[in-house]
Amino acid sequence: MPTTWLKVRAVLAEPADRPRFDAWYAEEHLPDAKQGFGARRAWRCWSRTDPLVHYAFYEFPDAATAEAALASPALRDLVAEFDRVWDSRVTRMRELLELAGDI
Repeated sequence: MPTTWLKVRAVLAEPADRPRFDAWYAEEHLPDAKQGFGARRAWRCWSRTDPLVHYAFYEFPDAATAEAALASPALRDLVAEFDRVWDSRVTRMRELLELAGDI
């Protein structure tokens, strides 16, 4: 079964929120999400094209495990905490990516 990744794209509304968001995501949210999802790996990136766009990736051994993480109580709890901290200042979109080829 191919490796699957959960990609979360977050867009900040205000440039002034970036330093606080960066620290919070690195120190709290990413480790909590990796653990809560049971992901093999987790990493994050800032877009070089748009400095208000942040990506987080969570790696799973297969699509079924990733889909289970999306349906889990852990995701519900993480979303609630994210919304509590960031309210409407950050919009998010989630997408599952499955490996189609590798060279």
